[in-house]
Amino acid sequence: MSLNTTAVRIKVTLKDVKPEVMRRLVVPVTLRLDRLHLTLQAAFGWTNNHLFEFFAGEVRWGIPDPHNDYEHQPMDANKARLCDIVQETGAKTIHYLYDFGDSWDHVIKLEKWFDNTTTEGLPLLLEAAGRCPPEDIGGAPGSAEYLGAIGDPNHPEHEQMRLCGPERFDPNVVDRKALDAAVSALSDQWKPRRRATRPK
Repeated sequence: MSLNTTAVRIKVTLKDVKPEVMRRLVVPVTLRLDRLHLTLQAAFGWTNNHLFEFFAGEVRWGIPDPHNDYEHQPMDANKARLCDIVQETGAKTIHYLYDFGDSWDHVIKLEKWFDNTTTEGLPLLLEAAGRCPPEDIGGAPGSAEYLGAIGDPNHPEHEQMRLCGPERFDPNVVDRKALDAAVSALSDQWKPRRRATRPK
């Protein structure tokens, strides 16, 4: 099996958020983790304004910070690939944490492997359910409070909460066209460039 011709279908679910926010994608197994981060940002509709980490078991990958006072330094996501996580940990489920304040935990299940396939045109968004919550509203608990407040005109924080997100926020309506375009733009951007051959 050549890693360069192997892809994997992943199901990514935003943990503890109702209604369900889920994306299903096909990505190359050799996709670097910093690029997987950008793929998930595009597929979910996040704004990429916060830090992130991937983790499987006790191992974490992210952007190392020399000024970090925390106990651990993540391994460099710019130097690790999705297949490295699988090879190093044997994990079939990986977590992607976005925004350390709100702690949006995405559960990534590796669903199906495709050997001897082209990875051109990947990443590819296959399925999208549920709209990703507005950022900076307090993670999953804040999302539940936000939906409760904007859905009830009599809620004491109705007007204030409406200002936290788009004017008409419906958690069930996904702008699939925009998400497809965002993921496709990454696929085009990362396409291997063929070297021009000089005429002899």
